Amino acid sequence: MSAVVVAGAGPAGLAVAGELARAGVPVTVLEREAEPPGHCRGFNLNARSLELLDRRGLAAGLLAEGPTVPSTVFVGGARLDLAAMRSGHPYVLGIPQTRVEEVLAAWAAGLGARIVRGRRVTGLDQDADGVAVAVADGAPLRAGWLVGCDGGRSTVRKAAGIAFPGTAARRRTLLGDVVLADPSALPPGPHGRVFAIPRPGYLRILVPGAPEGGAVTLEEFRSALDEALGRRVEIAEARWLTRFGDAARLAERLRAGRVLLAGDAAHIHPPAGAIGVNAALDDAFALGWRLGLVARGLAPDAVLDDYHAERHAAGERLLRSTVAQSRLSEPSVADDPGLTAVRDLLADLATEDATAGPLAETITAVAIRYPVPVPHGHPWEGRMAPDVPLADGGTLAALLAAGPGGVLLRDGAALPVDGWAGRVTAAEARLPGTTAALIRPDGHTAWTAPPTGDAVPSLHRALTETFGPPAPPEAP
Repeated sequence: MSAVVVAGAGPAGLAVAGELARAGVPVTVLEREAEPPGHCRGFNLNARSLELLDRRGLAAGLLAEGPTVPSTVFVGGARLDLAAMRSGHPYVLGIPQTRVEEVLAAWAAGLGARIVRGRRVTGLDQDADGVAVAVADGAPLRAGWLVGCDGGRSTVRKAAGIAFPGTAARRRTLLGDVVLADPSALPPGPHGRVFAIPRPGYLRILVPGAPEGGAVTLEEFRSALDEALGRRVEIAEARWLTRFGDAARLAERLRAGRVLLAGDAAHIHPPAGAIGVNAALDDAFALGWRLGLVARGLAPDAVLDDYHAERHAAGERLLRSTVAQSRLSEPSVADDPGLTAVRDLLADLATEDATAGPLAETITAVAIRYPVPVPHGHPWEGRMAPDVPLADGGTLAALLAAGPGGVLLRDGAALPVDGWAGRVTAAEARLPGTTAALIRPDGHTAWTAPPTGDAVPSLHRALTETFGPPAPPEAP
């Protein structure tokens, strides 16, 4: 069995580690920071992330800790109607990213993952059998596979020679988590080009900033805020100051030999929709079960090429969506009648009964449909399967959470899967509209029974292309 090293203990790295650990693969996470961050980058999980976490038994605890909101900010000041989505979680959950990371870290460690802080990956050297991972102030680690989840400036990506094409930032925004001397001086909400967002015990302020620069100083932030408001606002305490841009880049490859990328190491994008942590979890769950099979010798490493194909295409859609939203939110749009019309049209579609659901599913990635080996035209093919009740009184989500493999749902049909024992579990249930369905470990529907004829040939093809070839029969 090949061990795996994961660079980075953010949401992507911790989720990959949890998936590998639940598959029984030895995994070590190396995080360059000695302590968890004292600040919080994001504050939401969308429906897509909650569906994925639900299939690991992690969503319920998070939902108990934060409020859910059935809409979110969209272009043109409209609210995107999330309640219209076809999802078990048609809302956004307000919860700090730091808390999500705590839950993922506890989950991964509880399954056996080793999380080591204060160890920075500085390079790599891979060969046909594995990867030597160079670590600052320490001996290299040898692993069968290396997963780079080390952010937009990923050392792993650069060391693997993976290009990062895209567009540089056109605009930059200063972010300040601050305590005001007089909270009433800047109530929550938009103030021209300034946005004030209430947070527990402080205010998050977003203000246009200098296009380039290093660490944000309090003086720079104060000056930019005062200029944008046209008046002075006294800051009593600054908890965290940073800047971010609207650059959009996607790694040319998500796999280079024994090196794989996920999260911000694979893609960066404008912050529209606050979807960054959600895209990172999407990558992690699409990669983790596949790498678990390969590392255990249960599937050929060609299945990792499917990870690249699926998530690179998803990355292209992510960039297209966030860039479009970002451009249509720029103040200059008001000076362009054509762009104003596009913005207003999208704002209308976000609330119209017939279009709100499909648009929300597209923006939040709930509508993702991965290619399936043998398509039969079922509406859930390639999509996250809805949670369905099992004949024994359980549910599909609970079954997926219990073990590392996929599930074959059968409505009384005798479909042989013996060659994939340990990779696929059979359960009596029915996905509406079909007599049988193959559900991947991440919850996506990989196959549905054909409407007529023998289902076995197409099932075995789907099993082989999804989970690898069947195990040879045991010798008598």
